[in-house]
Amino acid sequence: MQDVDVRDVTPAPGTLEPIETASRDELAALQLARLRHTLRHAHEHVPHYKAAFAKSGIHPSDVTDISDLSKFPFTTKEDLRANYPFGMFAVPRERIARIHASSGTTGRATVVGYTKADIDTWADLMARSIRASGGRPGDIVHVAYGYGLFTGGLGAHYGAERLGCTVVPVSGGMTERQVTLIRDFRPDVIMVTPSYLLAIVDEMVRQGLDPRESSLQVGILGAEPWTEDLRGELERRLDMHAVDVYGLSEVMGPGVANECAETKDGLTIWEDHFYPEIIDPRTGEVRPEGEYGELVLTSLTKEAMPVIRYRTRDLTRLLPGTARTMRRMERITGRSDDMMIVRGVNVFPTQIEELLLRQAALAPHFQCVLSRAERLDVLTIRTERRPDATPEDAAAAATALEQTVKGSIGVTVRVQLLAPGEVERSAGKMRRVVDQR
Repeated sequence: MQDVDVRDVTPAPGTLEPIETASRDELAALQLARLRHTLRHAHEHVPHYKAAFAKSGIHPSDVTDISDLSKFPFTTKEDLRANYPFGMFAVPRERIARIHASSGTTGRATVVGYTKADIDTWADLMARSIRASGGRPGDIVHVAYGYGLFTGGLGAHYGAERLGCTVVPVSGGMTERQVTLIRDFRPDVIMVTPSYLLAIVDEMVRQGLDPRESSLQVGILGAEPWTEDLRGELERRLDMHAVDVYGLSEVMGPGVANECAETKDGLTIWEDHFYPEIIDPRTGEVRPEGEYGELVLTSLTKEAMPVIRYRTRDLTRLLPGTARTMRRMERITGRSDDMMIVRGVNVFPTQIEELLLRQAALAPHFQCVLSRAERLDVLTIRTERRPDATPEDAAAAATALEQTVKGSIGVTVRVQLLAPGEVERSAGKMRRVVDQR
């Protein structure tokens, strides 16, 4: 990957919050105190948790060590839907300052509530995340995450304002206008999904602009899994730092964890507000630090809607801290519910993306289409040639991709090669898997 040196992203002395460099012992003491308070708060004010704790034979007063958390039951998206709309709130509805929700395939959304203090905490953590990404007070921040019930846009917006930035609240969509505003307003930072940033870059090229000449110096990218290869692609094409942000509406929204731009070695989890665990997704057993599994998060400071051991379905592992004392999580490799099983082989879209980006004649836009022929699953990768590649080079690259996927992942795929611009684009999260079975 090409070195990017558009901005010094090393924090100035004294700019970090004291908790970011506190000792592990200091952090652990804070976590235990906050965990015990959160468990009591959830037990006393949320009927679901009172019943679930009783069924598991555990009480908040039993907690004497942070490891005791593993004795408590998990919270799942199904629990949130079963208590729709406000059953998981731990404060009276009148104290709820804002409600967000994520869409649900069953017809019921997962609803999240925030007190004024929760919104302040969220803004603080997003400001911390933007600063860790290389953003600085006074920067112009172009927010291309969706606004509304989705937490991305408003979370980014409040955090950028809290840091002291100038916010351009564009939201998603209207790609031509996105490019116009980036050209005219000259923002320093863009906050957007990685797949939509690709679409913005393509639109810059279509308009005859050189993306490397844009004002953008930092991209804070999240809301979908992406790979190190895609980071290299975006940093090369835009000559900027691209860093990962992580969050989910059920736990808070964006800003649960964020990569530090000076290391770019995984996302620092803001452990003073969220306690992470990695479990075996099949058995629920806690796995040691360094082993892969499903990420489980417990909120430590939320008032309106504390979450205890929430199963995120995101697959990663925990690692020791580097740029900060707090532990890191490796980039999300996929979601347990996004995994494709093709003739007995487990396949994640991020694996396809990594191999696709090694083919210089193929564009990074792609979809995985699952179908069934004669009772057998078929995986088709729909991709397109780069505008500067010849049809012959692209066809050869498509054949090479089929061979590489077979050799690396162990599954036979078909590559459907399309003309530039023909793969579906998204102004938000890209629909990577299309299941037609």
